[in-house]
Parts: sequence; C-alpha cells; structure tokens
Amino acid sequence: MKVPAQFFRAGAGAAIINRRGLVLALERADVRGSWQLPQGGLKSSESPLQAMFREVTEETGIAQSDLQLLDTYPEPLAYDLPERARSSKTGRGQVGYWFLVRFQGVDDDIDLGNSGEFSSWKWIRFDQLLSQVVEFRRPVYRSLYKRFMPYLAKSPR
Repeated sequence: MKVPAQFFRAGAGAAIINRRGLVLALERADVRGSWQLPQGGLKSSESPLQAMFREVTEETGIAQSDLQLLDTYPEPLAYDLPERARSSKTGRGQVGYWFLVRFQGVDDDIDLGNSGEFSSWKWIRFDQLLSQVVEFRRPVYRSLYKRFMPYLAKSPR
C-alpha cells in the first residue's frame, strides 16, 4: 500500500471583494455546488503576494492593476485534504498566505476560461460562502471572515 504524501503544499489565496463588500466566489468545475476563493501553489521563485496575484489572474482573468490590496492575514492558514484527494502534487493539504483585495474593474473583466478549474462565479456575502465551501476549508474561511469582517458586506438583519 502506498502511503499518501505527508507534506503540506505552500500556497496563496485571495478574498476578492467588490465596492459593495461582496466576495467573489468561484464554483469548481469538477464538483458542482462547491464554491471557493481563488488560491493555488506558491512557486519557489515568488513571494506569497506575487503568487496570489498570479493565481487570481490565472483563475479569474482579473489583472493585478484592477486589484487594491486591503489586508493580509497575519499568519499562514492550513487545511488537510481528505485522503482521497491527496496526491504527490497536493500532499496532505495546503498551508496558505491569504490576502484581501478590492476589485476595481468591471464584471466583464472576470474570465474563467483560461483555468478550466472553475465553471462559474458570483458575488455573494462572505457569510453565505461559508455554507457553500467544502467542509475541510471552512475553518480557514471562518478565520478569514473574522479578520476581514470590517471590509465585508453585512448580513441583513
């Protein structure tokens, strides 16, 4: 029996908000109904911030010039992947650096066509995203929600 990889892949991700404080959620092409934030692996030649901007452009088509950095989570956040999802590329999970950026472009600038990883996108409140993300990512997203809350759209009462 082959033992699953035990390393955690270094990565970076972004919570992208619009002018109203709604977050950009991406639906996975391989798991319909599973929504997440853009994220990906960190290359050895780049900083976490550079990786985040690269991943956002690759996965959403949004140019770095259309993003304003608002906040940085103060420490890397990790999650374990389910055993069936582990591989030599992903390892046991991901430990990521997270950033909050404001999208300053127009919705037509969002183009998921290049990555193939996502099938659709939408602007939603971050608290709504928490219920639509896969369980293993929820603790990370809850931490992001608490940190970035001052910038986010409020839930209706």
